[in-house]
Amino acid sequence: MRDVRKHLLAAVFPLLLLAPAASAETISGAMAKAYANNPDVNAARAGLRATDEGVTIAKAGYRPKISANASASETRLYDIGGVSGLDKSSRSSSYGLSITQNIFDGFQTLNSIRAAEANVYATRESMRATEMSILLAAAQSYANVARDQQIVSVRQQNLGFLNEQLKAANARLEVGEGTRTDVSQAQAQLAAAKALLAAAVAQLKSSKAVYMQIVGTEATGIRQPGPVSAGIPASVDAAVATGMRDHPSVLAAMHGVDAAGYNVKTAEGSMLPGVSVTGALGRNYNSLTSSSTYNSASITAQLNVPIYQGGAEYGQIRRAKELLSQSRIQVDSVRLSIQQQIVSAYAALEAARAAIEANRAQLSASNLALSGVIEERNVGQSTTLDVLNAQQSVLNAKESLASAERDAVVYSYSVLAAMGHLTVASQGLNVAEYKPEEHYEAVKDAWFGLRTVGDR
Repeated sequence: MRDVRKHLLAAVFPLLLLAPAASAETISGAMAKAYANNPDVNAARAGLRATDEGVTIAKAGYRPKISANASASETRLYDIGGVSGLDKSSRSSSYGLSITQNIFDGFQTLNSIRAAEANVYATRESMRATEMSILLAAAQSYANVARDQQIVSVRQQNLGFLNEQLKAANARLEVGEGTRTDVSQAQAQLAAAKALLAAAVAQLKSSKAVYMQIVGTEATGIRQPGPVSAGIPASVDAAVATGMRDHPSVLAAMHGVDAAGYNVKTAEGSMLPGVSVTGALGRNYNSLTSSSTYNSASITAQLNVPIYQGGAEYGQIRRAKELLSQSRIQVDSVRLSIQQQIVSAYAALEAARAAIEANRAQLSASNLALSGVIEERNVGQSTTLDVLNAQQSVLNAKESLASAERDAVVYSYSVLAAMGHLTVASQGLNVAEYKPEEHYEAVKDAWFGLRTVGDR
C-alpha cells in the first residue's frame, strides 16, 4: 500500500503545482447564472411579453375607433362651344372626424379577451418549463465537467503509476530479475494510458464548451457536487402524482384547452347580430354653391344581422371545435410524457445510488488487491502483467465511481424537474426571480404607446 501511495503522490503533486487558482463555483451558482443569462430563457420571456399584448389587442374590440379624413379638389370647366368665351373653375374641400363604438358583437370581444388571457397563462407555464429545462441543463453540464475532471485526474495518476512501473521493469531487467516481456507489457499499457488521457482531456473540453453555452461563463472552480435530496418523494408513485398536478407543461396544456374553448365561442359569435354606433363631424367648402362653407354632424346606429356568409362561418366553428378536441387530447399526451420522465428519472436515480455503493466497494477491494499484487511481485510471486491488470481494475473502479456520482446528481435534479419543482425558490438560488405578472399588469389595459415596458 505504501508503494501505491508513493506512486500516486508522485503523479499528482506536479499537477497540483500546475493547476490554476480559481474561486470555487457551486452547482447552485451555475444554475443561478444560467437562469439570469441563458438566451433560451430570455427568448422565452420575450415571447411571453409578446403574448401579453394579445390581451390588449383583444380589448380593442371594446374601445372606440377614431379616424380623421380630409380631401381637396379643383375642377376646371372649359367652354368648348365658345358661347360665353369664359372658362370656369371650382374648388372644394372637406375634412371631418368620425368615432365608431361597438355596442354588441355577439360576445366575440369578450371571448377573445378570455382566450387571450388563457394564452397568457399557458405561455407563462411554458416559460416556467423552459426555465426548469435550463436549470436542469446547467446542473447536468456542471456535473459533466466535474465527472470529466475526475476522470482526467484519475488517468493522469494512472499515467504516473505506469511510468513508475516501466522504470521498475527496466531496472529489474538490468539486474536480471525481469524479462523483456515485462518491459514490453509496461510500455504497451503506458501507450494505451496516454491515448485514454488524450480522450479524457478532449471530453473535458467538450463538456466545458457545453457549460459555457448554457451557463454563460467559463467552467472554473468546478467541484464534485452531491445529489439533491430535499423535495424528492419517498416513492415513485408520489412523484408521479406531484408531476401530474404541478408540472408547468401539464398546466400549460390545460390553459390551452381553456383558450380553445373560448375560441369556439368567438367563432359562434360571428353568427349573432351586431350593433354599433358611429358619430361624425365634418366641414365642407365648395366655391360653386351659394353657401360655400357648411358644417355637418351625424350619429348613426347600425344593426347587422348575419344570415349567410358563404359558409365560412360554419367552417370556422367546426375548425375551432376540432382544435378544442386536439387540445384536450394533448393534455393526456403531456401527462403520459411527464409520467414517463418521472419514472425513468426515479429509476435511474435509484440505480445510480446503488452503483455508487457497489463502485466504492469495488474500489476498496481493487486497491487492496493492487497493494497485495505489488508486494507479491516484489518477492517474485506475481508478474508485472498481474500488477498492470490490478491497476487497470483500480482505474475502472475509479472511473465507474465518478460516472455513478455524476448520474446521481443529474437524475436527482431530473426527478425534481419532471415533477415541476426545479425552481429558483425550491433551490434557494441567489438570483432575482423573473416576475411575469409585472409586465402583464403594465400592458393589459394600455390604450396607446409605442415604447415597450423597460424601453426594450
